[in-house]
Amino acid sequence: MSSGLTLADLAGSKQRNRIESLVKAGVGSAASLSIVISVAILAVLVIRSAGFLTQVEWSSLVSSLGWFPRSNRYDLVTLLLGSLWVTGIALAVATPVGVGAAVYLSEYASKRVRRWLKPSVEILAGLPSVVVAFFILQVIYPTALEGVLDSKYTLFAAGIGVGILTIPIVASVTEDALSAVPNSLREASVGLGARKAVTTVRVVLPAAVSGITAALIVGASRALGETMLVTLVAGGANGSARAFGPASAGGGVTMTSAMANLAAGSDSVAVSSGVTLNPVNSLYVVGLVLFMFTLGLNLIGDRLVRRFRQSY
Repeated sequence: MSSGLTLADLAGSKQRNRIESLVKAGVGSAASLSIVISVAILAVLVIRSAGFLTQVEWSSLVSSLGWFPRSNRYDLVTLLLGSLWVTGIALAVATPVGVGAAVYLSEYASKRVRRWLKPSVEILAGLPSVVVAFFILQVIYPTALEGVLDSKYTLFAAGIGVGILTIPIVASVTEDALSAVPNSLREASVGLGARKAVTTVRVVLPAAVSGITAALIVGASRALGETMLVTLVAGGANGSARAFGPASAGGGVTMTSAMANLAAGSDSVAVSSGVTLNPVNSLYVVGLVLFMFTLGLNLIGDRLVRRFRQSY
């Protein structure tokens, strides 16, 4: 008995095939557009940076103390150290809170508590950075930092604010890593008589160390790229932050805040060769360095996450 189906029926109607082709072309174009935009941004940064670097002495990018682009002083080391200070302080804030929240959500919280607590933690990721900056300046500094820091506009305060914004990323990625650990490892530990805390510390966390490391790397990338909060809280001072020690207790600049401050408007500067050099062009060099840092961190974090998923 024949089913009545033909090859034409299995192939589908021409209209359905046409719609399928249009949908495929549409999503393919969207994916390609994101790649084209990324490549275009990188190309502009490289070309403009090369043009700027041909007009300045490369040694001045590391030898002159302080970032004073209006005075023809382009010290990238100052910006790098400022960024490292803020990122380090942010991770110091976000790591214990984010990892602790992830451990509670994954190992201790009931389904009911987890249902409302996890979205509450992730809400922080949607907070405007300017709101967090205002919170740092008006609440955190007067209540906790006024007797420690001479001014509210410091890299240290900026690092705390960026750390608050980084908590949701660290918590979310870490929680995913902990949840991916097979329950068989937990059951084996409990079967040997280990308590919940011992199982969590000695079994679950070591098994998820690659995922937790990836969470910290992604968090560092997020902290490194924060702009508005750092610009408002770090003081916007074009000073030198080369000396490790009390540098974070004073105002300073990072790569992102330097770009924001200079992009607001700048006059041309006459260099010794007689060529009029617009200091705004130095933004492309800083942008390229920042792009390479964040890209590298994201690639490393993504690789660790994939390796962890393949393990389990």
